[in-house]
Amino acid sequence: MQKQAKVINNKKPLGPRIRKYWQFYLLFIPVLAFVIIFHYLPMYGIVYGFTEYKVGMTPKFVGLDQFRKLFGIVASDASEATKMLAARKSQPFWLAFQNTIVFSVIKLLLNTGFAVIISIFLNEMISTKFKKVTQTIIYLPHFMSWVVTASVFTLLLAVGQSGLVNNLRRSVGLEAVNFLAEPGQWKIWYYIINVWRETGWQTIIFMATLTSIDPGLYEAAAMDGAGRWKKMQYVTFPALGNTIITVLILNLAKIMNLFESVFVLQNDAVRNATNVLQTLVYYEAFNSGAVPDLGYSVAIGLFRSIVGLVLMLICNYASKKVRGRGIM
Repeated sequence: MQKQAKVINNKKPLGPRIRKYWQFYLLFIPVLAFVIIFHYLPMYGIVYGFTEYKVGMTPKFVGLDQFRKLFGIVASDASEATKMLAARKSQPFWLAFQNTIVFSVIKLLLNTGFAVIISIFLNEMISTKFKKVTQTIIYLPHFMSWVVTASVFTLLLAVGQSGLVNNLRRSVGLEAVNFLAEPGQWKIWYYIINVWRETGWQTIIFMATLTSIDPGLYEAAAMDGAGRWKKMQYVTFPALGNTIITVLILNLAKIMNLFESVFVLQNDAVRNATNVLQTLVYYEAFNSGAVPDLGYSVAIGLFRSIVGLVLMLICNYASKKVRGRGIM
């Protein structure tokens, strides 16, 4: 401890260190500038969440009025502090908040579940060549942009003659359905599309865990009379347990970041029923009328960031308990 304290106390001041290692600090300047310009300077915009700020008008400070509007809280009288809660289900914000949580959690559970199942099937394949080909095929959708993915499935699910799914329905005597124009059908296909695109990529993590299992464990189980299913039950699944929990924790911290996958699949018929917080921010800022209230959009974004921060702290704590180290 004394030696460590001596080393710390003998550190050179910052000035001499910069002069000695000036090349490294010079390389660091572009990174520092990028972080400041694109991550810290925009944080000044938070103040607009406390203003009524419409395009072409000077921002007017209104305190917490934007957040009262956000949560549906209305003052019964301008001079009273008494407030009443409006019907939350009819508020676009609450519907978007609910959709954000539901879409993200269901998508996370489905993707993780299918990734585990596919990883186990791949691990059980005897032919190495066939396994590699299968892995490559299921990885490919991840590298397609969401714009391309949405375009492909819009064509497949179209009502007209270009829609493969509806053509198959017609061939068996069923009526065509506009899957992406009905909120219920849209949500089902949203989950299907996400599973198709993301499951293969997640299998990489679980395949890495499966390949690291000691073959001796399987041999010992076989000597005890365990068949394939028993080996999976007592060796494979326990080995995957910590990885599954880790994946869920790490992805749970990002559930408030849902935007692109929803935005590219939306249309006017289902937009109001399928909005999430980030799409609501977008439409309020750019597509809410002739003079949108940017202050209201900033308030929604600020609330989303606060909830995301709380989730991040919770997941960081859970990660420390499960993995022994945090995610931050």
